[in-house]
Amino acid sequence: MAPLHVLVVDDNRIMRDMVARAVDMSGLPIAEVRKAGDGKAALEAMRAAWTDLVLLDLNMPVMDGETFLRELRADLALRDALVVVVSTESSGARIERLRGLGAGFVHKPFTPEALIAEVRRLAGARP
Repeated sequence: MAPLHVLVVDDNRIMRDMVARAVDMSGLPIAEVRKAGDGKAALEAMRAAWTDLVLLDLNMPVMDGETFLRELRADLALRDALVVVVSTESSGARIERLRGLGAGFVHKPFTPEALIAEVRRLAGARP
């Protein structure tokens, strides 16, 4: 696996830092970890710099995670990024919609091992 350019998207600064720390300690090859506080800022960050992996919260102001994911998949330049949703979401129907958009899913609170396993699963599912 090539070194990953990671974007952590969550409106809670503490949670952004926790997810970023889990990625840093994951053993995955990481080139950089950037952070954004909402979906709109995340799309802008992705248009400014290459991103391989997005770790995404759902419930955020400005642009929520599901809207971000739909816009990401509609953008030809960005659509191939791996996305793992990291959320407290409990609606099975919503989780299936997200999976239908090609996203992985990890429930908060999460263990670093669960997060990394989902990243590896998604990366391994790539052609």
